[in-house]
Amino acid sequence: MSITPQTPIWKLTVEEFLEISKKIKSESKYEYGLKGLAKILGCSVSKASEIKSSGILDKAIIQNGNIIIVDKEKALQLFAKK
Repeated sequence: MSITPQTPIWKLTVEEFLEISKKIKSESKYEYGLKGLAKILGCSVSKASEIKSSGILDKAIIQNGNIIIVDKEKALQLFAKK
């Protein structure tokens, strides 16, 4: 079966659905939390916390209480400048 954007989800096998889900997740523009920031920067969570606290990535981070959303592309651009 050929999968197209018009293919109903109920016609997908579990394997096909998981494969599509992985592609969508990997293409996400955002990461979440300090773990996500650490993943972007390739460092530990404690180092990511230090970098976040320094303020150099403020334009790439949206924070509301404990919820942190990081724009991947913008964070890498800002980090490269420093």
